[in-house]
Amino acid sequence: MIQTISVEESRQLDDKTINQIGIPSMVLMERAGLKIYDDMRNNSDLDLNKVLILAGTGNNGGDGLVVARLLCTHGYDVSILTVGNPDHASEDHVSQQKICDYYQIPKTFMNADFNKYTTLVDALFGSGLSRNVGGDFATVIDKANASTAKIHAIDIPSGLNGDTGEVMGTAIKADSTSTIAYVKAGMVKPTAQPYVGKLFIDDIGIYKGNTFDNE
Repeated sequence: MIQTISVEESRQLDDKTINQIGIPSMVLMERAGLKIYDDMRNNSDLDLNKVLILAGTGNNGGDGLVVARLLCTHGYDVSILTVGNPDHASEDHVSQQKICDYYQIPKTFMNADFNKYTTLVDALFGSGLSRNVGGDFATVIDKANASTAKIHAIDIPSGLNGDTGEVMGTAIKADSTSTIAYVKAGMVKPTAQPYVGKLFIDDIGIYKGNTFDNE
């Protein structure tokens, strides 16, 4: 049986790994990006011919930016759509955006035609979403769901409650999801199943004990 954790447990494990064990958050973000990139390449359901990263301004978006860079440096056609206020971006997100700028990864905007992409990467929200999705985020989620592109979600499909699996106003309907470290409890709820799709569990060095055990 797959081991699950709550949103609060996820937050505590992140804090323990970064601040007590001493693995820098950027290292964890790099590991996550590499795992997600590999998941996508090894998923025959995805067509990576033309990819759009939907990035929020937090660390989930930062993970998406790492994926964008890996796709770019391995010859894939990838663009980035950043959603949210850049003035409120996390420190790691800002650092990853600078790296993407170095590689001159194209940016696009809200009015982009999502149907011209073969795969969308959902990096809008992590598992800690606590209120209903609105504004530009809701617009982008609904537009993504209505598009012909496949969707790969990072950690949890944006808009799903990590504990209950309920839709917070609207949510990404992913074809596949790379969850980080452990599956969040809400993702195995019946209400969440149509949104999660094929599930990958990525070991990036965040453990409940001193070893990785997801069974």
